[in-house]
Amino acid sequence: MNEALKEHLCQLEESLLKPEIRTSKIELTQILSDEFFEIGSSGKILYRNEEISEEGINLVKMKLYNFEIHPLSDEIVLTTYEIFNEETGQQSLRSSIWKCTEGRWQMYFHQGTKVSN
Repeated sequence: MNEALKEHLCQLEESLLKPEIRTSKIELTQILSDEFFEIGSSGKILYRNEEISEEGINLVKMKLYNFEIHPLSDEIVLTTYEIFNEETGQQSLRSSIWKCTEGRWQMYFHQGTKVSN
């Protein structure tokens, strides 16, 4: 795995923080796999079909940093990073599993864990 893949996956992760992506069901369904689920920082488990409404998902103002990739195979990568929520002042650790299918990377799993302030 190379620097170009790291940059591409980081861009995909960052796109999920943008209002124009978060409010577009079409964009979200391109990025999130049909089997996608997440364990939110609240501890709640959410599935793609439950999480994405016609209006998309909740808007947030967050900054992503310390992004790393951890290849699990040629087609599967674990990403890890930190998020700072500018609205709440909350920091969280994040991880996602991405899979490349037919030349396109999609997120299959995501987890957020709050960090004590």
